[in-house]
Amino acid sequence: MATSGRTLRVHSLAATVVTVCALAATVSMASAASASATITVAADGSGDYTTVQAAIDSVAANNGVPVTITIKPGTYRGVVTIPANKPYLTLAGAGGSAAQVVIVEGRAAGHTKPGGGTYGTSGSASVFVNANDTTIRNLTMSNDFNEAANTLDAEQAVAVNTSGDRVQFDNVRVLGNQDTLLVNAPSVSSVRRLYVRNSYVEGDVDFIFGRGTMVFQNGTVHSLTRGSSSNNGYITAAATDINNKFGFLFWGTTLTSNAPARTVYLGRPWHPSGDVNARGQVLYRGAAMGAHVRTDPWTDMSGFSWKTARFAEYGSTGAGAVINANRPQMSASTATQYTPTAYLAGNDGWNPIR
Repeated sequence: MATSGRTLRVHSLAATVVTVCALAATVSMASAASASATITVAADGSGDYTTVQAAIDSVAANNGVPVTITIKPGTYRGVVTIPANKPYLTLAGAGGSAAQVVIVEGRAAGHTKPGGGTYGTSGSASVFVNANDTTIRNLTMSNDFNEAANTLDAEQAVAVNTSGDRVQFDNVRVLGNQDTLLVNAPSVSSVRRLYVRNSYVEGDVDFIFGRGTMVFQNGTVHSLTRGSSSNNGYITAAATDINNKFGFLFWGTTLTSNAPARTVYLGRPWHPSGDVNARGQVLYRGAAMGAHVRTDPWTDMSGFSWKTARFAEYGSTGAGAVINANRPQMSASTATQYTPTAYLAGNDGWNPIR
Protein backbone atom coordinates (compact mmCIF):
# COMPACT_ATOMS: atom_id res chain seq x y z
CA MET A 1 0.00 0.00 0.00
CA ALA A 2 2.81 2.43 0.90
CA THR A 3 4.68 1.66 -2.33
CA SER A 4 1.53 2.33 -4.36
CA GLY A 5 1.16 5.70 -2.62
CA ARG A 6 4.70 6.71 -3.52
CA THR A 7 4.12 5.65 -7.11
CA LEU A 8 0.92 7.67 -7.25
CA ARG A 9 2.68 10.76 -5.90
CA VAL A 10 5.49 10.39 -8.45
CA HIS A 11 3.00 10.10 -11.29
CA SER A 12 1.19 13.18 -9.98
CA LEU A 13 4.44 15.14 -9.82
CA ALA A 14 5.34 14.12 -13.37
CA ALA A 15 1.92 15.22 -14.59
CA THR A 16 2.39 18.57 -12.88
CA VAL A 17 5.78 19.06 -14.55
CA VAL A 18 4.26 18.23 -17.95
CA THR A 19 1.44 20.70 -17.34
CA VAL A 20 3.83 23.47 -16.32
CA CYS A 21 5.99 22.81 -19.38
CA ALA A 22 2.93 22.91 -21.61
CA LEU A 23 1.83 26.22 -20.09
CA ALA A 24 5.32 27.65 -20.55
CA ALA A 25 5.29 26.57 -24.18
CA THR A 26 1.89 28.19 -24.67
CA VAL A 27 3.11 31.47 -23.13
CA SER A 28 6.22 31.33 -25.30
CA MET A 29 4.12 30.82 -28.45
CA ALA A 30 1.78 33.65 -27.42
CA SER A 31 4.75 35.96 -26.92
CA ALA A 32 6.13 35.00 -30.32
CA ALA A 33 2.75 35.66 -31.92
CA SER A 34 2.59 39.05 -30.20
CA ALA A 35 6.10 39.90 -31.37
CA SER A 36 5.28 38.92 -34.95
CA ALA A 37 2.40 41.45 -34.99
CA THR A 38 4.95 44.05 -36.12
CA ILE A 39 6.95 43.47 -39.31
CA THR A 40 9.67 45.78 -40.61
CA VAL A 41 10.42 46.42 -44.28
CA ALA A 42 13.70 48.03 -45.32
CA ALA A 43 15.11 48.21 -48.83
CA ASP A 44 18.66 48.08 -47.43
CA GLY A 45 18.09 44.72 -45.75
CA SER A 46 18.01 46.03 -42.18
CA GLY A 47 14.42 44.85 -41.64
CA ASP A 48 12.54 41.57 -41.80
CA TYR A 49 11.87 41.94 -45.54
CA THR A 50 13.17 44.11 -48.37
CA THR A 51 9.82 44.51 -50.18
CA VAL A 52 6.38 45.50 -48.98
CA GLN A 53 4.74 42.62 -50.84
CA ALA A 54 6.98 40.04 -49.16
CA ALA A 55 5.92 41.36 -45.77
CA ILE A 56 2.25 41.14 -46.71
CA ASP A 57 2.74 37.62 -48.07
CA SER A 58 4.21 36.56 -44.72
CA VAL A 59 0.96 37.29 -42.88
CA ALA A 60 -1.26 34.25 -42.40
CA ALA A 61 -4.46 34.15 -44.44
CA ASN A 62 -7.60 35.03 -42.52
CA ASN A 63 -5.55 36.55 -39.70
CA GLY A 64 -7.71 37.64 -36.80
CA VAL A 65 -5.33 40.09 -35.09
CA PRO A 66 -3.94 43.44 -36.21
CA VAL A 67 -0.56 43.36 -37.93
CA THR A 68 1.52 46.50 -38.49
CA ILE A 69 4.01 46.56 -41.35
CA THR A 70 6.47 49.37 -40.68
CA ILE A 71 8.24 50.60 -43.82
CA LYS A 72 11.58 52.38 -43.52
CA PRO A 73 12.32 55.37 -45.76
CA GLY A 74 13.01 54.55 -49.38
CA THR A 75 11.42 53.99 -52.77
CA TYR A 76 9.76 50.60 -53.26
CA ARG A 77 9.02 49.89 -56.91
CA GLY A 78 6.55 47.15 -57.70
CA VAL A 79 2.84 46.46 -57.42
CA VAL A 80 1.55 45.94 -53.88
CA THR A 81 -1.61 43.91 -53.24
CA ILE A 82 -3.35 43.43 -49.90
CA PRO A 83 -5.57 40.41 -50.63
CA ALA A 84 -9.13 40.17 -49.35
CA ASN A 85 -8.22 37.36 -46.94
CA LYS A 86 -5.71 39.50 -45.00
CA PRO A 87 -7.69 42.06 -42.99
CA TYR A 88 -6.46 44.18 -40.07
CA LEU A 89 -3.21 45.19 -41.76
CA THR A 90 -1.58 48.58 -41.26
CA LEU A 91 1.08 49.87 -43.63
CA ALA A 92 2.97 52.60 -41.79
CA GLY A 93 5.75 54.70 -43.25
CA ALA A 94 8.56 55.21 -40.73
CA GLY A 95 9.84 58.46 -42.20
CA GLY A 96 9.40 61.95 -40.85
CA SER A 97 6.93 62.72 -43.65
CA ALA A 98 4.76 60.87 -46.17
CA ALA A 99 7.22 61.76 -48.93
CA GLN A 100 10.01 59.64 -47.42
CA VAL A 101 8.36 56.27 -48.11
CA VAL A 102 7.19 55.78 -51.70
CA ILE A 103 5.40 52.78 -53.20
CA VAL A 104 5.40 53.22 -56.97
CA GLU A 105 4.80 51.47 -60.27
CA GLY A 106 4.19 52.79 -63.79
CA ARG A 107 1.54 50.66 -65.49
CA ALA A 108 -1.22 52.12 -67.65
CA ALA A 109 -4.54 50.69 -68.81
CA GLY A 110 -3.24 50.17 -72.35
CA HIS A 111 -0.08 48.33 -71.36
CA THR A 112 0.15 44.67 -72.32
CA LYS A 113 0.10 42.15 -69.47
CA PRO A 114 2.75 39.39 -69.38
CA GLY A 115 0.09 36.77 -70.11
CA GLY A 116 -1.56 38.74 -72.90
CA GLY A 117 -4.27 41.34 -73.06
CA THR A 118 -4.05 44.73 -71.36
CA TYR A 119 -4.31 45.73 -67.74
CA GLY A 120 -7.37 47.91 -68.18
CA THR A 121 -8.09 50.81 -65.86
CA SER A 122 -8.70 48.95 -62.60
CA GLY A 123 -5.82 46.55 -63.24
CA SER A 124 -3.26 49.30 -63.77
CA ALA A 125 -3.01 50.20 -60.07
CA SER A 126 0.24 50.41 -58.15
CA VAL A 127 -1.51 49.49 -54.88
CA PHE A 128 -4.56 47.23 -54.49
CA VAL A 129 -6.39 47.34 -51.16
CA ASN A 130 -8.81 44.41 -51.33
CA ALA A 131 -9.01 43.62 -47.60
CA ASN A 132 -11.36 45.05 -45.01
CA ASP A 133 -10.07 47.03 -42.03
CA THR A 134 -6.88 48.18 -43.73
CA THR A 135 -5.05 51.31 -42.57
CA ILE A 136 -2.33 53.08 -44.57
CA ARG A 137 -0.50 56.04 -43.09
CA ASN A 138 2.47 58.34 -43.55
CA LEU A 139 3.57 57.23 -47.02
CA THR A 140 3.18 57.91 -50.73
CA MET A 141 1.42 55.71 -53.29
CA SER A 142 2.18 56.68 -56.87
CA ASN A 143 1.72 55.70 -60.49
CA ASP A 144 4.52 57.36 -62.40
CA PHE A 145 3.38 56.43 -65.92
CA ASN A 146 4.51 59.34 -68.08
CA GLU A 147 1.27 60.50 -69.62
CA ALA A 148 2.85 63.40 -71.51
CA ALA A 149 5.45 61.18 -73.20
CA ASN A 150 3.04 58.44 -74.30
CA THR A 151 0.25 58.25 -76.85
CA LEU A 152 -1.62 55.18 -75.62
CA ASP A 153 -5.32 55.04 -76.41
CA ALA A 154 -5.85 54.03 -72.78
CA GLU A 155 -3.76 56.32 -70.60
CA GLN A 156 -5.60 55.70 -67.34
CA ALA A 157 -2.95 54.89 -64.73
CA VAL A 158 -4.32 54.21 -61.25
CA ALA A 159 -2.16 54.77 -58.16
CA VAL A 160 -4.55 53.10 -55.69
CA ASN A 161 -7.51 50.76 -56.24
CA THR A 162 -9.34 50.23 -52.97
CA SER A 163 -12.25 47.78 -52.78
CA GLY A 164 -12.03 46.74 -49.12
CA ASP A 165 -14.46 48.06 -46.52
CA ARG A 166 -13.61 50.22 -43.52
CA VAL A 167 -10.34 51.35 -45.10
CA GLN A 168 -8.43 54.33 -43.71
CA PHE A 169 -5.76 56.55 -45.26
CA ASP A 170 -4.04 58.91 -42.83
CA ASN A 171 -1.39 61.43 -43.91
CA VAL A 172 -0.79 59.82 -47.29
CA ARG A 173 0.04 61.18 -50.73
CA VAL A 174 -1.65 59.61 -53.76
CA LEU A 175 -0.02 60.69 -57.02
CA GLY A 176 -0.96 60.19 -60.65
CA ASN A 177 -2.56 61.84 -63.66
CA GLN A 178 -5.69 60.29 -65.12
CA ASP A 179 -7.71 58.08 -62.71
CA THR A 180 -5.38 58.40 -59.71
CA LEU A 181 -7.62 57.06 -56.91
CA LEU A 182 -10.23 54.39 -57.62
CA VAL A 183 -12.74 54.17 -54.76
CA ASN A 184 -14.06 50.81 -55.80
CA ALA A 185 -16.64 48.21 -54.80
CA PRO A 186 -16.87 44.62 -56.05
CA SER A 187 -20.51 44.98 -57.15
CA VAL A 188 -23.21 47.60 -57.50
CA SER A 189 -25.04 46.20 -54.45
CA SER A 190 -22.02 46.28 -52.12
CA VAL A 191 -21.03 49.33 -50.09
CA ARG A 192 -17.32 49.91 -49.48
CA ARG A 193 -16.15 52.78 -47.28
CA LEU A 194 -12.91 54.75 -47.39
CA TYR A 195 -11.94 57.42 -44.86
CA VAL A 196 -9.12 59.74 -45.98
CA ARG A 197 -7.80 62.33 -43.55
CA ASN A 198 -5.03 64.93 -43.66
CA SER A 199 -3.87 63.66 -47.05
CA TYR A 200 -2.94 64.85 -50.54
CA VAL A 201 -4.26 63.55 -53.87
CA GLU A 202 -3.28 64.87 -57.29
CA GLY A 203 -4.23 64.19 -60.90
CA ASP A 204 -6.01 65.68 -63.87
CA VAL A 205 -8.82 63.65 -65.47
CA ASP A 206 -11.42 61.86 -63.28
CA PHE A 207 -8.70 61.38 -60.71
CA ILE A 208 -11.00 60.45 -57.84
CA PHE A 209 -13.57 58.01 -59.20
CA GLY A 210 -15.66 54.90 -58.60
CA ARG A 211 -18.82 53.55 -57.01
CA GLY A 212 -17.51 53.35 -53.44
CA THR A 213 -18.22 55.70 -50.53
CA MET A 214 -15.51 58.10 -49.38
CA VAL A 215 -15.05 60.86 -46.84
CA PHE A 216 -12.06 63.10 -47.62
CA GLN A 217 -11.41 65.11 -44.46
CA ASN A 218 -9.24 68.23 -44.65
CA GLY A 219 -6.14 67.68 -46.73
CA THR A 220 -5.59 68.85 -50.30
CA VAL A 221 -6.91 67.85 -53.73
CA HIS A 222 -4.55 69.17 -56.40
CA SER A 223 -5.52 69.43 -60.08
CA LEU A 224 -2.59 69.25 -62.49
CA THR A 225 -2.69 71.45 -65.56
CA ARG A 226 -2.96 69.79 -68.97
CA GLY A 227 -1.81 72.93 -70.76
CA SER A 228 -5.29 74.00 -71.84
CA SER A 229 -6.76 77.47 -71.66
CA SER A 230 -10.30 76.11 -71.17
CA ASN A 231 -10.42 72.50 -69.89
CA ASN A 232 -7.80 71.05 -67.56
CA GLY A 233 -9.76 68.08 -66.37
CA TYR A 234 -12.23 66.82 -63.81
CA ILE A 235 -11.65 66.10 -60.13
CA THR A 236 -14.31 63.40 -59.71
CA ALA A 237 -16.13 60.77 -61.74
CA ALA A 238 -18.48 59.18 -59.24
CA ALA A 239 -20.51 56.11 -60.17
CA THR A 240 -22.56 55.81 -56.98
CA ASP A 241 -25.42 53.33 -57.35
CA ILE A 242 -28.86 54.90 -57.15
CA ASN A 243 -29.63 52.76 -54.07
CA ASN A 244 -26.63 54.13 -52.19
CA LYS A 245 -27.35 57.49 -50.61
CA PHE A 246 -23.69 58.33 -50.08
CA GLY A 247 -20.86 58.68 -52.58
CA PHE A 248 -18.02 61.19 -52.10
CA LEU A 249 -17.86 63.84 -49.37
CA PHE A 250 -15.08 66.42 -49.43
CA TRP A 251 -15.17 67.86 -45.94
CA GLY A 252 -13.14 70.96 -45.16
CA THR A 253 -10.83 70.15 -48.07
CA THR A 254 -8.61 72.60 -49.94
CA LEU A 255 -8.69 72.50 -53.76
CA THR A 256 -5.50 73.73 -55.43
CA SER A 257 -4.06 73.72 -58.95
CA ASN A 258 -1.33 74.99 -61.25
CA ALA A 259 -3.91 75.32 -64.04
CA PRO A 260 -5.26 78.64 -65.32
CA ALA A 261 -8.31 80.19 -63.68
CA ARG A 262 -11.75 78.70 -64.41
CA THR A 263 -10.46 75.62 -66.28
CA VAL A 264 -11.07 72.67 -63.91
CA TYR A 265 -14.37 70.87 -63.32
CA LEU A 266 -15.46 69.58 -59.92
CA GLY A 267 -16.73 66.44 -61.60
CA ARG A 268 -18.81 64.52 -64.08
CA PRO A 269 -21.06 61.44 -63.80
CA TRP A 270 -19.51 58.07 -64.65
CA HIS A 271 -21.88 55.33 -65.85
CA PRO A 272 -19.72 52.18 -66.12
CA SER A 273 -20.78 50.13 -69.15
CA GLY A 274 -23.70 52.51 -69.59
CA ASP A 275 -25.25 51.61 -66.23
CA VAL A 276 -28.34 53.83 -65.94
CA ASN A 277 -28.48 53.21 -62.19
CA ALA A 278 -25.12 54.85 -61.62
CA ARG A 279 -26.16 58.23 -60.25
CA GLY A 280 -22.97 59.77 -58.89
CA GLN A 281 -23.26 61.48 -55.51
CA VAL A 282 -20.66 64.14 -54.67
CA LEU A 283 -20.80 66.85 -52.02
CA TYR A 284 -18.16 69.52 -51.43
CA ARG A 285 -18.84 70.70 -47.90
CA GLY A 286 -16.89 73.61 -46.45
CA ALA A 287 -14.27 73.28 -49.19
CA ALA A 288 -11.80 76.07 -49.93
CA MET A 289 -11.74 76.34 -53.73
CA GLY A 290 -8.96 77.95 -55.76
CA ALA A 291 -9.55 80.14 -58.81
CA HIS A 292 -8.99 77.14 -61.11
CA VAL A 293 -12.55 75.87 -60.45
CA ARG A 294 -14.94 76.66 -63.30
CA THR A 295 -18.06 78.72 -62.72
CA ASP A 296 -19.96 75.84 -64.39
CA PRO A 297 -18.10 73.09 -62.48
CA TRP A 298 -20.22 70.03 -63.39
CA THR A 299 -20.41 68.56 -66.89
CA ASP A 300 -21.88 65.64 -68.84
CA MET A 301 -20.09 62.37 -69.56
CA SER A 302 -20.62 59.76 -72.28
CA GLY A 303 -24.06 61.06 -73.13
CA PHE A 304 -25.30 61.21 -69.53
CA SER A 305 -26.31 64.58 -68.14
CA TRP A 306 -24.71 65.80 -64.93
CA LYS A 307 -28.13 67.04 -63.88
CA THR A 308 -29.34 63.46 -63.35
CA ALA A 309 -26.50 62.89 -60.87
CA ARG A 310 -26.48 64.03 -57.25
CA PHE A 311 -23.93 66.84 -57.23
CA ALA A 312 -23.91 69.69 -54.72
CA GLU A 313 -21.93 72.15 -52.63
CA TYR A 314 -22.47 73.44 -49.13
CA GLY A 315 -20.52 76.33 -47.66
CA SER A 316 -17.80 76.60 -50.32
CA THR A 317 -15.23 79.37 -49.86
CA GLY A 318 -12.35 80.89 -51.81
CA ALA A 319 -11.82 82.40 -55.24
CA GLY A 320 -13.43 79.42 -56.97
CA ALA A 321 -16.61 79.54 -54.90
CA VAL A 322 -19.45 81.28 -56.68
CA ILE A 323 -23.18 80.62 -56.67
CA ASN A 324 -25.14 80.46 -59.90
CA ALA A 325 -27.68 78.27 -61.72
CA ASN A 326 -24.99 75.76 -62.67
CA ARG A 327 -23.89 75.16 -59.08
CA PRO A 328 -26.49 73.30 -56.98
CA GLN A 329 -26.31 74.29 -53.32
CA MET A 330 -27.45 71.89 -50.62
CA SER A 331 -29.87 73.39 -48.13
CA ALA A 332 -29.00 73.61 -44.44
CA SER A 333 -31.80 71.24 -43.51
CA THR A 334 -30.68 68.61 -46.04
CA ALA A 335 -27.05 69.03 -45.00
CA THR A 336 -27.87 67.61 -41.58
CA GLN A 337 -28.29 64.23 -43.29
CA TYR A 338 -24.96 64.43 -45.16
CA THR A 339 -22.40 64.43 -42.39
CA PRO A 340 -19.13 62.47 -42.30
CA THR A 341 -20.53 60.09 -39.69
CA ALA A 342 -23.58 59.40 -41.85
CA TYR A 343 -21.43 58.59 -44.88
CA LEU A 344 -19.30 56.08 -42.98
CA ALA A 345 -21.76 54.51 -40.53
CA GLY A 346 -23.11 51.84 -42.88
CA ASN A 347 -24.99 48.99 -41.19
CA ASP A 348 -22.34 48.43 -38.52
CA GLY A 349 -22.04 51.94 -37.08
CA TRP A 350 -18.39 52.38 -38.14
CA ASN A 351 -17.03 55.71 -36.90
CA PRO A 352 -13.29 56.25 -37.41
CA ILE A 353 -13.56 60.04 -37.44
CA ARG A 354 -11.30 61.99 -35.13
